[in-house]
Amino acid sequence: MPRTRVHNLNISLDGYAAGEHVTFDAPIGGAERLFSWFDGRAIHGVDKVDGPFTLDRALTSMWGQGIGAEIMGRRKFGPQVGDWPDDGWRGWWGDEPPFQTPVFVLSHHPHPTIGFPNGTSFRFVDGPPHEVLRLAQEAADGCDVRIGGGPSTVRQFLQADLIDFMHLVIVPITLGRGVSLWEGSSGAEDRFTVESVTSPSGLIHQFWNKNDHV
Repeated sequence: MPRTRVHNLNISLDGYAAGEHVTFDAPIGGAERLFSWFDGRAIHGVDKVDGPFTLDRALTSMWGQGIGAEIMGRRKFGPQVGDWPDDGWRGWWGDEPPFQTPVFVLSHHPHPTIGFPNGTSFRFVDGPPHEVLRLAQEAADGCDVRIGGGPSTVRQFLQADLIDFMHLVIVPITLGRGVSLWEGSSGAEDRFTVESVTSPSGLIHQFWNKNDHV
């Protein structure tokens, strides 16, 4: 049965997974230290990067395995607010976004679909989590759906009890402020079996499997 999954969600020791104010110059909103360890090339496999096959790279490479569609929040796609401006913005990733699947961008404001030759398409949708997930599952054609973030979007689907698996990466820093994954989600852990492994780098990888899927 297809699952709804979260991968490589970086979280500080005090529970923040993004900064508060996303801009063109600060796409992570001041929380860049969460990603100082991250080599984004590893999402396409450990053989796509130079250097040793480390635990962190191996776990990062699970990101795309078996995924047929993604759901992301508007702030992950771009910093604009309100009505979409006619500025030609096509996301942070240039002409070859890494997704290579349909991506459903949550937005209260309509926007034409944006397509790329590598199979990525950004489709802008407005609706409750259950409805958006249904659209993504149809597009995924039997594969899994990834909830790609940011943390507000993950939290929305977590609170709706729609997430089957989460790979969280606890980064040994404190931010003091930002966007929390856990706000309003007290007791969420009761629905999951949680396993943890510590990397030699100091990262803690947590695997949250929903109890009815264990």
